Amino acid sequence: MTFISPRRHRPRLLNALLAAGAMMTATAAMPGAGHAATNSSFTPAQRQEIVDIMRNALKTDPTILSDAIAALRNSANAAQQNAARNALDSHRADLLTPAATDAILGNATGHTTVVEFYDPRCPYCRKVLPDLDRLVKEDGDLRIVEKVIPVLGQSSLIASQALVAAFVQGGQAAYFRMQTAIMNDSVTPTADRMRTLATQSGLNAGMLASDMNSARVTSILQANMELARAIGLDGTPTFVFNARQIIPGAVSYDDLKKAIAQSR
Repeated sequence: MTFISPRRHRPRLLNALLAAGAMMTATAAMPGAGHAATNSSFTPAQRQEIVDIMRNALKTDPTILSDAIAALRNSANAAQQNAARNALDSHRADLLTPAATDAILGNATGHTTVVEFYDPRCPYCRKVLPDLDRLVKEDGDLRIVEKVIPVLGQSSLIASQALVAAFVQGGQAAYFRMQTAIMNDSVTPTADRMRTLATQSGLNAGMLASDMNSARVTSILQANMELARAIGLDGTPTFVFNARQIIPGAVSYDDLKKAIAQSR
């Protein structure tokens, strides 16, 4: 089998593509052809010649297509990154100033702020918890602001309501006790199951069950969801570092630590 060197043949193929472009330009420049070119009304023979040139170029050097796809992908990634930066700039205050109802790991007045959007039913969110605890123990100037968002269905909603209701009932301490219970529980969340976990966590189960559907809990979860949508969140967990960088999905301890250092 004979392999064609893309590097050696690229100039000839590019010339073919340029010739196609030149032919289209020349056609458009012909007297009286302006209106026809605007409407893409090349003659059938011209269109066929252009198609043949392109097809032959792709057959001879398939890397042309892969290069084009890579260019489109890079362009899309750049646009996505620009949109993310704009979103972070627009919501910088919301991301750097914890709400009164936000649970905070580490130093509540720390100068480095990491916001975590998480779903209590997300296995990756559960897996990363020990790493978050380790990070705040090692870094005295770090605070991790936790914003619970129910994105995985009804079970997530019930668990999220219970977490926020625990905060409403007893603040940070109650929240983290309930979080430990929920995030380590393998039983599908139901209202009755949340009452059981609340009792095991030393909370008033009846009050928690009542607060779960309250206007206050609903408004807290809605605010979290609105902020998540505003920054373009597309999965959990998602981490935002000092309102400068977004990292979605499962992240290792080393990657988290590196992103924290880069955000300072």
